[in-house]
Amino acid sequence: MASCSHLIEIARLQSPKLSQSVHREECTQCFDNQDQPLGIDVCLTCFNGGCLGQERHHARTHVRKTGHEFTLNIKRKLKPSANRAEDEEPPAKMKKLAIVEERDEDKYEYRTTFKCWKCDPQNGLELSDASMDPHVKSLIDGVMQSMSSARQSEVKAWEEEITPCEHTLTVQQLATGVVPASGLAHCNKCNLKENLWLCLTCGSLGCGRQQFGGLGGNGHGLQHYEETLHPVSVKLGTITPEGSADIYCYICNDAKTDPDLATHLAAFGINVQTQQKTEKSMTELQIEQNLKFDFSLTDESGKALEPVFGPGLTGLSNLGNSCYMASVMQTLFALPAFRERYYPSAPAHWDACPEALPAECVDCQMHKVADGLLSGRYSRPRATPEGPATPDKEATATPVFQDGVRPGSLKALVGRGHAEFATMRQQDAEEFLSHLVTVLRRHARKIGTDPAREPTEVFAFGMEQRLQCGECKRVRYRVDPMDAVSVPVPAKEKGKDEEGKTIWEDVSLEEGIEIVMGSEALEYTCPECQKKVIATKRSRFATFPQVLVIHARKFQLVNWVPSKLDIPLILPPADELQLDRYLGKGLQPGETELAEDKATSPGLPEFNEAAMAQLEAMGFPTIRCQKALLATGNSDAEAAMEWLFAHMEDPDIDAPIQLQSGGGGAPEPPADQISMLCDMGFTHAQARKALRETGGDPERAVEWLFSHPDDNGEDAPSDGAAEAPQPAGPGGSALLPAKYRLKAFISHKGPSVHSGHYVAHIRVNDPTLGGESWVLFNDEKVVKADAESVRELKKLAYLYVFERV
Repeated sequence: MASCSHLIEIARLQSPKLSQSVHREECTQCFDNQDQPLGIDVCLTCFNGGCLGQERHHARTHVRKTGHEFTLNIKRKLKPSANRAEDEEPPAKMKKLAIVEERDEDKYEYRTTFKCWKCDPQNGLELSDASMDPHVKSLIDGVMQSMSSARQSEVKAWEEEITPCEHTLTVQQLATGVVPASGLAHCNKCNLKENLWLCLTCGSLGCGRQQFGGLGGNGHGLQHYEETLHPVSVKLGTITPEGSADIYCYICNDAKTDPDLATHLAAFGINVQTQQKTEKSMTELQIEQNLKFDFSLTDESGKALEPVFGPGLTGLSNLGNSCYMASVMQTLFALPAFRERYYPSAPAHWDACPEALPAECVDCQMHKVADGLLSGRYSRPRATPEGPATPDKEATATPVFQDGVRPGSLKALVGRGHAEFATMRQQDAEEFLSHLVTVLRRHARKIGTDPAREPTEVFAFGMEQRLQCGECKRVRYRVDPMDAVSVPVPAKEKGKDEEGKTIWEDVSLEEGIEIVMGSEALEYTCPECQKKVIATKRSRFATFPQVLVIHARKFQLVNWVPSKLDIPLILPPADELQLDRYLGKGLQPGETELAEDKATSPGLPEFNEAAMAQLEAMGFPTIRCQKALLATGNSDAEAAMEWLFAHMEDPDIDAPIQLQSGGGGAPEPPADQISMLCDMGFTHAQARKALRETGGDPERAVEWLFSHPDDNGEDAPSDGAAEAPQPAGPGGSALLPAKYRLKAFISHKGPSVHSGHYVAHIRVNDPTLGGESWVLFNDEKVVKADAESVRELKKLAYLYVFERV
């Protein structure tokens, strides 16, 4: 029994508050976790989690940097019963679907040990008897009963998805009555007894829409709304005793919550306290369907594809609709620039990081993912009840995949405050890549990193836009900074298959690029001619990136909703792309420049005239066109149009664009938002800077203020001494030849980018795999890809990543 003279100091320690993140599942700087033999040490001052491995020892590093001397070591292992499912009696046949939360304490045995690092600065002195102290016991109970950081961010993400709306808050009930008991109720217009939606206005029962690949429905609930305009319905089989349920507002066309649901249901004789959930919620159905969108893991003969393991072959566990993130992260860390930036320097950064909490540091989390994916430490077959998998298992046995690492901390940090990426909904992989690049660049500017060291610069290039008046023949050139090329894929119907599904003609990638680089005529108000003319617009590369990302736009608008099309896109031979002929030359001898357009509003950036003309010709208001172009790179009318359709319901879509009085830079925040933050105790300068740093989002601004307590809000000096140096020009190089070879592609299955499933195929050169080969990264499943499936999926990919040769 070890003794400690420092226990008197524990009186100042407090149990974690509800708002505090407790990192007790996993180290915040690597993926070592509580299931490993050494467990995790949780700091009892700030609740950071640190590992104890000899190579990294992040717990010791944290103690040395912070001076926090007390930790709680946590180890976890499966209970024997959880590993012997075959010994248990089979449950009685279930007549209703019962969804019971599985508690960790039912599955795992926990062992906790109180430690003092003042007594043993190397490993921490274990004080097994310290738990007898009432205050220590209270601290241990507080840590173990708190919501872990992983679960906290997960719950927050789900909660942020669904909120009340004005229609659920003001439901007017026009009728009362008793709804038939479960099993007897059916749709008023057909005999369906499942997927029933109860109108909260009049009590009408209507079946839902058929969706999620098997959920029956004839859409009579929607038809009832169209006939009566009663806006809010509740799905009967999802009502729980706690008063939650699936609620849908047809006016908002989205899932909502109803704070007075119990009262509204009582009008129809439904007592929520006696209800039992008998059907899956829409969220559960969507996750289930996304998981069913499983890309084939067998070859042409039906043989299971071979799981692969080792450095660079580590899977990413699905956190719940996170396959879009996994496919992007695997692709990024297959690129030399990201590997070199984040992997070799991981130990040095962890040791010297100035952030108090690694979970709040973008660099720490990127280094953590790099170490997790590239070290190979976590790329091993998943343990089974029969024991660890071994290479000599029979070939006919079911393949044993890996558990994969869980990038929960990175997802929470990168998505924080973002309306979409903070949630657990499926998202668009291309949008996430763009958002992540923005986050990394913002962080680099904050810490003053040389842009030349930033791996995101491999995507940067300039797109030259040439506009020529059809009458005076004057021209205007501009170069827009870009990170990806969005290529339209023309939809050419070929016929129908046996099931009536449309078959599309093949389209070559060169054809899509030719459309982007081709000339097009449009209406334009020429500042020289002082009238509307027909102008010609053309795009060219001003510079070429080191890594070219091509986004294949395979959508058509159906009732103003973008619907995904499976149009085969054919790549050039050997997956090589030659772009020399698309290099722009700038103003040529004999060309005369157009005068500057005096109509441009002071302070606003110069908008792409051609794209503005196209959008305004479609009937969009000018302010919306400007916002869409600002949000999509200010170059592509079609990308801006897609952004407009996705943001038409934004409450501030028609609000003026407010810029700083000096012009350029981040928008100047509205006075009422600054005042709101000042009322919380922050200075005017702090509030103004927080809003500018977070794009004017008040919630993100509050997060920013709490994570930057030492920032007084003063802007950096005008001489740029405290700012990161900015790269000259748009990035990239104009040197020829501009030849590219396909490195990776991200595929998608599902009707839209916001449902279905994403995977990544990556070309790797690994001697253990026989040299150069394609590897499929399907969340935690990593397999050597079948050549035939690669050929087919390559045609249907959503994002293509080419490396410059």
